[in-house]
Amino acid sequence: VQLQASGGGLVQAGGSLRLSCAASGDTFSRYTMGWFRQAPGKEREFVAAIRYSSTTHYADSVKGRFTISRDNAKNTVYLQMNNLKPEDTAVYYCAGDRGIILSSIKFPYAYDSWGQGTLVTVSS
Repeated sequence: VQLQASGGGLVQAGGSLRLSCAASGDTFSRYTMGWFRQAPGKEREFVAAIRYSSTTHYADSVKGRFTISRDNAKNTVYLQMNNLKPEDTAVYYCAGDRGIILSSIKFPYAYDSWGQGTLVTVSS
């Protein structure tokens, strides 16, 4: 599946953004979709994931602030980010895979398709 992320930008602390990731080329509804982020000088880290069943998983650092959702009719996954903090500043990547087991859902290596990334900058 090919992925195209969008929706990043500059926002003040406490603000909100919604990221989108449009998929094409395969049966999107069968995919587990994830969002990861990478800040300068840091490793890529898990943010959130949503399985084909719509079960969701979140990193502790974003629980209660971020919401992942999917619209299979539009082949799109979303990340609603509220109460943003400066430490949320990063390039955000969407990723997808059809065969992820639950124990691997938070690891980048488990995903075989990646979008190009969209920059989120949160000013203090």
